[in-house]
Amino acid sequence: MPSLKEVKSRITSVISTQQITKAMKMVAAAKLRKSQDRIVMMRPFAQKLNYLLKNLSSASSDGMDWYNAIREEKKILLVVVTSDRGLCGGFNSSVFKMTNRVIQEKYSAQLKAGNVTVLPVGKKGFEYFSKRNVKLIDKFWTVFGTLSFERVAEIGDFVIDAYKKGEYDKVEIVYNEFKNVATQILRTEQMLPVVAPKQEKKGQDVDYIYQPDREEIISGLIPKSLKTQLYKAVLDSNAAENGARMTAMDKATENAGELLKDLKLTYNRTRQAAITKEILEIVAGAEALKSA
Repeated sequence: MPSLKEVKSRITSVISTQQITKAMKMVAAAKLRKSQDRIVMMRPFAQKLNYLLKNLSSASSDGMDWYNAIREEKKILLVVVTSDRGLCGGFNSSVFKMTNRVIQEKYSAQLKAGNVTVLPVGKKGFEYFSKRNVKLIDKFWTVFGTLSFERVAEIGDFVIDAYKKGEYDKVEIVYNEFKNVATQILRTEQMLPVVAPKQEKKGQDVDYIYQPDREEIISGLIPKSLKTQLYKAVLDSNAAENGARMTAMDKATENAGELLKDLKLTYNRTRQAAITKEILEIVAGAEALKSA
């Protein structure tokens, strides 16, 4: 049985840990409200732009534009969105598992040829993939330091420019989509080339009138739509991270409470045993004096 001093020390340590996890839960809850508001306001705009982008792609000249031209998938770029910090349950590990699964199931041949590149967004992704057998773009993993559309647009500009130059034949985004505080949905979205939506029935093709002109629309709207799609994924991941951290810290606080109950019970039992032992020693001493 541990000594009273050891049990008391453990109780003090658990109380301190419980206070920290409770504080972290409150901080995550405050951040969650802000990040949730941002993604809720962003989603309708991003979804509408994505809808226009795909329909514009279906109405273009037989997929000959740079953004919807289908090329042989020799060189692959994966934009992997993680977090900067841990203590958020399986948030990051699930993204890593999904990315590895995508690489092994879809791009194993490209991986063997050394043509799979990962662009991590977030410190945890950078640390993980820097130790793996993939090419790494290490320019943009600090974006969560000052998260804004302008910072994410820099990533979009890099990806679009590299795709235009033919450095990559396909670009996918892997991230956690925010559903609610306790639930994140792993998503893998194709960013480039833009795939036109399937027509369910004949006669659904849309004839677009371009104003001011088609070239200006493509040079202006298409890049903005792609950057918005990427920004939505980053905002989704940020909200999902705060939700996952809040849930993880809430569970850690509960576990600390349960451990504290067990330790206090052990402390009381140890204390009672020590008192009983002292009483027995006193009684035995008194009996010895009587018989002397």
